[in-house]
Amino acid sequence: MGKSPKIMVLDLTDKRTEVIEREDLAPYIGGVGIGVQLLKEYGNPKGEPLSEEQPMIFSKGPMNTIYPVVTKTCSLFKSPLTGELGESYAGARLSMAMGMAGLDGIVIKGKAKGPVALHINNEHVEFKNANPLWGLDTDETTRLLHDDTGRRGLRSILVIGEAGEKEVAYSCVTVDTYRHFGRLGLGAVMGSKKVKAIVVEGDTSQPIPNPKEYRRVYKDIYEKVNNTDLMEKYHGIGTSINVNSLNDLKGLPTRNFQDNHFELANEISGENFAEKHLIKKVACSGCTIGCIHIALLRKKFGESHEYESSALAYDYELIYSLGTMLGVGDPQKLLQLIEMVELIGVDAITMGVLLAWVTEAFDKDIIKEEETLCRPKFGNVDDYCRMMKYIVEQPNDFYRVAAKGTDALAKKYGGRDFAMVLGKNEIAGYHTGYGNILGHTVGARHSHLDNGGYSFDQSMEELDKEKLVNQLLQEEIDRNLLNSLVICLFARKVYDEVTVIDALKAIGYEVTEEQLKSLAKKIFIEKVKLKEEMGYSYADSYFPKRFFDTKASGKKLQMDEMKDLLALYISKIQDLKESSLHTS
Repeated sequence: MGKSPKIMVLDLTDKRTEVIEREDLAPYIGGVGIGVQLLKEYGNPKGEPLSEEQPMIFSKGPMNTIYPVVTKTCSLFKSPLTGELGESYAGARLSMAMGMAGLDGIVIKGKAKGPVALHINNEHVEFKNANPLWGLDTDETTRLLHDDTGRRGLRSILVIGEAGEKEVAYSCVTVDTYRHFGRLGLGAVMGSKKVKAIVVEGDTSQPIPNPKEYRRVYKDIYEKVNNTDLMEKYHGIGTSINVNSLNDLKGLPTRNFQDNHFELANEISGENFAEKHLIKKVACSGCTIGCIHIALLRKKFGESHEYESSALAYDYELIYSLGTMLGVGDPQKLLQLIEMVELIGVDAITMGVLLAWVTEAFDKDIIKEEETLCRPKFGNVDDYCRMMKYIVEQPNDFYRVAAKGTDALAKKYGGRDFAMVLGKNEIAGYHTGYGNILGHTVGARHSHLDNGGYSFDQSMEELDKEKLVNQLLQEEIDRNLLNSLVICLFARKVYDEVTVIDALKAIGYEVTEEQLKSLAKKIFIEKVKLKEEMGYSYADSYFPKRFFDTKASGKKLQMDEMKDLLALYISKIQDLKESSLHTS
C-alpha cells in the first residue's frame, strides 16, 4: 500500500530510544490505524490507566502537511476518565514536526525518575531536567521552552499544566499554545510519567515521487478548500456561529441542560465575539483556512490604570461549556474562565459540565458548602475560578473526587439523573435529539466527533430508527479512514474517497476504494474489540434522565425509544463483528 511507518519507541524508565521501520503496519496507513495497533502491542488493556506500563502514542499520516488541511496528530492511550479507550487529536505544528523528524509514530512508555522535558530532534532524544518547570502553568512553560529549545516555526511544543501534574483525570496536553489533545485525560497520563513537556523537530524532507501529478492533485484540493463554500464557515465566524443557530432551534444546552436556550446567547455568540473581541485568526501548519479564532481578554489590576491582556482561542464548545452551561453571558467573564482552563491545563468541556453539575447539586442541597468551600451559583465566575483551583489543589475529599470527573461525583453524592455524561465522558454542546445522545454513547471515545449524531438529528424530520443507527455506524467507520490520514474533520467533505486515492497515489501509495473501505471497517471493529477488552460494555450504557425532561430542539424524547435504539445498535455491532470473523 505504501512505505513502512517509522516508529520511535521511547522508554522513560531506562532512558532508551529506538527507531523501527514497521513493514507490518504499512496496511494501516497512519493515524488512528497504526495508533490502535501500537496501543494493543505496548499497552495492557486490563491495567490501570495511570500505571507505568501504559503507553501514550502519537501518530501521523502520510498526507500530513503535504496537502491542505491535513493537519492533525492522533493520540491513543488508556483514558483515566473513562477507564477505556482514550483517543484524542490535536492540530498546530506537531504533525509537521514529526514529519520533519522522519517519524510516523512515537510510543512513550515507562516513567521518568523525576520531572523531565523530552527534546526529540530527528531520531535523537535529549532528556532534560524539568524540575524548574514543574508547577508552572501552560503559558509560562511554553514561553520558557520557546526561548530555550529548538527552531522557531518548525518545532512543536507540547506541555501540561498543574492539572496534569496532579493527575486530574480530564487534564489535557497543550500543543503550540492554541491547540490541545483535549479530551479523556492525556495530560494525566503524561503527568503520571513525570513528563512536563515534549519538543519535536527535525530537518528531514519527504520526496514526492510524482511531482507533476502531486501539483495537479494539490491544486484541485486547494481550489475546493479555498474557492468554494465548503469551509467558509470555519474561516469566517468559526464554529461559534453555532451559538445563535442552536439557540434558535432550542437545542443549546443551558444551565446544566435545565433549559434548551439561553437568554444571553447573542452576547456570547460568534457574531458578537467577531465584532467586538476578535483580534486575529491562526492556522495549523499546512492549513489555508485559519479557523483558530483569538479574542482579547483585558484585565485591570491594582488601584491605578493598570491592565494586562491575554490572547485566548475560543470556539463553540468553549462558549457552550463555560458559557451557556454555567449561565455566563458576559464575553469578558467567559474569557476569564477560558483563561483559567488554559493555564491549569484541563479539558474545557469536561470542566464546564462538571461545574454545572456542582452548581445544580448545591442548589438541590445534595452537596454542602463545607465540601465546595464556596457557594456556587450560575453566572458566578469568581467562584468557578476558585473551584477550578481547588480541583487542582484537592484540599478535601470532595475535590479529590471532582478530579476524577462528573460521573465519579454523581456516583458518590447522588444527582446522577442530571450528571450530563455518556460513557463517563462529559457531553458536547448539543441537545438535538436521539442521534446526538446515541452517537455520544456508542462512539469509540464517547464524543460528538465520532459520528456527528447531532447533524443527523437536524436532517431527520421523523425518527427512523433503522436509518439513524445505520447512519451513525457508517459515519463512524468513514471517520476512521479520515483519522488514519489524519485529516482535519472540518475538511471531511473535501476529502472524498476519489480525492484520497488520487492524493495518496501522487505521493507513492497505491490503494483502491475497496481497500480504503475495508481498512476503515477493520479499524472500527478493532477499536470496538479493544474497548470491550478494556472492560466497556454497550449494554451497561446509562442515559441521564435530564435528556428526557428538557425538550431537544422542541421535541420531547422518550427513554424507551432511546433504549430501543441502543439495542438495535448493539445487534448491528454484533453482526459486524461476526462478519469480520468470516472475512478475516
